[in-house]
Amino acid sequence: MERSGELHLNELPEGCIANALSFTAPLDVARLSAVSPMFKSAAISDVVWERFLPSDLESVLSTSPDGSLLLASVSSKRELYFSLCDNPILVDNGRKSFSLEKKSGMKCYMLSAMDLVITWSDTPRYWKWNSNPASRFPEVAELIKVCWLEIRGKINTSMLSPSILYTANLVFKFSIEAYGLDDQPVEVAMKLDGDKICAHSVCWNAERRGQQFRTARRPVDFFSCRRSIPARESDGHYPKKRGDGWLEIELGDFLCTEGEDGELEMRVFDGINYWKHGLIVEGIEIRPKEVGASPSS
Repeated sequence: MERSGELHLNELPEGCIANALSFTAPLDVARLSAVSPMFKSAAISDVVWERFLPSDLESVLSTSPDGSLLLASVSSKRELYFSLCDNPILVDNGRKSFSLEKKSGMKCYMLSAMDLVITWSDTPRYWKWNSNPASRFPEVAELIKVCWLEIRGKINTSMLSPSILYTANLVFKFSIEAYGLDDQPVEVAMKLDGDKICAHSVCWNAERRGQQFRTARRPVDFFSCRRSIPARESDGHYPKKRGDGWLEIELGDFLCTEGEDGELEMRVFDGINYWKHGLIVEGIEIRPKEVGASPSS
């Protein structure tokens, strides 16, 4: 005997399923696509992936020489989404890169070394600018020789996704001949619209002396903010290797509040009076704080 009044998921129109999926998250869509062939088909709909793309994406891509080429090369919103996740695109005349965080679709930016304020970087005896095949940017900054090392970066929070916890990281490498960048403490800090957020110490490269990368147990004074960070590998406050072959130091976390338009400033400072050489700076990356796994493309 047939039962009336019941509606199974597989009986729903594909468009209805696609609309429902668009109110979830990319990671959820990847999981739900395995429910049935109908869900798998709905999961690739432009209706779903249009909602996961930033509302101002067209404006962002308009600042990239490759923006129009990217839009012309993709056949679907889903393809555009994963292209922006896997292949950061240069914007702002090549001074920044833009990408999407794969799990959530939230915005990620990297400020290139050219977009940072690096003390004495315009003096050839202290810094040089050259190309690096491993970098996404045309040029990186390579330290020749300084005692006073200071790097600053700024970004307007209106460029980021609202109501998201972000983390900022200095992205760098060492040349083969690098020296003066071992286990000495380095001050890193952030402020938002002049308000202190955090300040702590890390070590550039403690691994060189047979140690693991660790955060130094030492309070620092920057932006009138004093804070000591325990040396725990699990908290992320130590240099670590990235998937692209570079290293990164976490500068701190901040909540990008919806409706607020503020200036986030980041700083790295090593003023200990000894010579340093061989630091290669790619930039500062601002991305959502990592949680969970990534959806499959």
